[in-house]
This record gives sequence, structure tokens and C-alpha cells, in this order.
Amino acid sequence: MDVGIISYGAYVPRMRIKSEEIARVWEKEGKKISAGLGITEKAVGAVDEDSATFAVEAARKAVKCSGIDPQKIGAVFVGSESKPYAVKPTATIVAEAVGATPFMTAADFEFACKAGTAAVQACMGMVGSGMIEYGLAIGSDTAQGRPNDPLEYSAGGGAAAYIIGKEKQIAEIEATFSFSTDTPDFWRRQHALFPRHAGRFTADPAYFKHVVEAGKGLLEKIKADPRDYDYAVFHQPNGKFPLRAAKLLGFPEEKVLQGLVTPLIGNTYSAASLLGLASVLDIAKPGERIFVVSYGSGAGSDAFSLTVTEEISRKGARPSVLVKDLISGDKEYIDYAMYAKHRRKLKSL
Repeated sequence: MDVGIISYGAYVPRMRIKSEEIARVWEKEGKKISAGLGITEKAVGAVDEDSATFAVEAARKAVKCSGIDPQKIGAVFVGSESKPYAVKPTATIVAEAVGATPFMTAADFEFACKAGTAAVQACMGMVGSGMIEYGLAIGSDTAQGRPNDPLEYSAGGGAAAYIIGKEKQIAEIEATFSFSTDTPDFWRRQHALFPRHAGRFTADPAYFKHVVEAGKGLLEKIKADPRDYDYAVFHQPNGKFPLRAAKLLGFPEEKVLQGLVTPLIGNTYSAASLLGLASVLDIAKPGERIFVVSYGSGAGSDAFSLTVTEEISRKGARPSVLVKDLISGDKEYIDYAMYAKHRRKLKSL
């Protein structure tokens, strides 16, 4: 379809809480949970932040780097499982904020942590068919976790936005492949405050089955091999699963590390694989190839094969603040009490 990434933007909130601080509150049980995740700290959205504000910040950066008139963006899709409104789209908020309204289509996507990559695929189809000139796809979450649940140690916050088009691509999307089944490993029912998970389904029947099958399917589809790629990015619910998934697919660890951001900001859900891709694009050189596989509980994976173009060397093609700067730059560490306040854990307030 000759469709690719025109530009991208990322956002990570500045507040952090260390895993050991959460474990301190929950004592022995907390330390045991924390030790098995491979996450040292996570990003925490402030009390006045949510997945909509995250998405706006990332989208504004993407639009600025693209150099295009936002009125040419024909579709805005936001993938999230923590949208601020049960009934009202986040996509229209973002579209208004970046100046893309009113002549465009907008919608919110939901498929756990792969909603952002599903939005990318939708933009690819609309751009490739000629329905629109540019599409804006975003993955954004401020993830929730029940107190002392493994999710509380891993669920972070952040966003990544991508403008998809045909002209001046910084990375061509060569192909995509998806694999989905009804595997109930993670869910949140209507009105429930926190998501729940079926632990015995989480690893092999859910994450690894879908990531590996989507990855294998893409490699077979385009007759490629892990040796053909310079980088590999996987959905990262923790610091360990992506490394095991890479090994199962034949990718060496060194190809994964640049895109592995979860150990320092937590699992950003719909933004996780897209933030990992942004981290790779921050340093990628023309001609290098990138392999990406997302994962969403419920369950499904989207795999992508990308080739970086000469356009990425253009001045201003990359955001002025790189993902590594968002991760390690201006940080504010908070204790569990402040964390409970900002993440609205005190439900009586």
C-alpha cells in the first residue's frame, strides 16, 4: 500500500514511584510480587492527568514533527482501556486540541493493550485505500491496579502517537499480521474499579501464544527472518516477558533492549509497544528494519515490519525530547501516600 509513519510523538508523566516503595507498604508479600516483574519504578500520572491529556501531549508532538497542516488529518483514533469518559470519545478531544476538526472521522478503540496498534492498522487501511490523506493513531493509558495486586507494581502511564500517510515517510510499514482468540486472561467489568486477571492464563496461553503466533505469521507472510531486523519491539507487561518472547522467535536480546522501556516506567498498556517503537525510531538509521508485535488481553497481537527511510534524517523529523529523556530526565519521586492520592486509590474522596 506504500503506507508508513510520517511522524511520531511520545509522552511520559514526570512522577515516579519505586517498586520497593510499593513493596514496603505491603511488606513480605509485596516484596515477593515486586521481585518477579523486572520493574524498578513506574511512571505515575498526576491527579489532573488522564489518558486524554497524555494523548493530546503525544499527538501535538507528532503533528509538530510532521510539518503537515492538521486539517489534512482525515481520521483520529485513540486506543485506551482507561478513557476518562465511559460515553464520550477521547478522539474528538485530541482532534480539537491539534486542530484537526471538523472534517475528519474520530473514534476510540479498545482491545486492552493492543488498541493503539489496532488504531494504526485502521489508519493504514484508510490511507492506503485513498479515503484519507493522513491518519493519527494513538495508544494512551493511565493504567489501574488493585492495591497489592501484581498490576499495582507494573501498571504505569504514558502515550505514543503516530501520523500515518504516504508522503515523506520516516518508516515504511511493509506489512502487518494479526492473531486473535477468545482467551480470558484479563478483564474489567462495567463499573468495576480495578481490572482482574486469571493468572494461569496470563503467560503461555495468552501473551506468549499470541505474540509468537503473530510474529511467526508475519515472518512467513513476507518470507523474512529475525536476522533481517536490526531491532525488535514487543508488548511489555513487565521486564521479563519481552525477552522470553524474543528468544522464542529467534531474536537476540541486544535487538530488544532499545525498545524495552517498561522496567523504568511500568506497563503503559496501549502505549507500551508504541513507546518502545518510538524509542527505537529515536536512534534508528535509514535502511534499518524494525519488527514490532503488540499484545492485548482478551486476546490478540498485531505484528508489523518496518523499514526506516532517509526521511528520518530530515531536521525536525524526530521529536526534540526523545523517549530516553522522558524516562530519565526531569523526574519527581513520590511515596505511596502521594501515589494513592494521585491515582485516586482513596475511593471515598
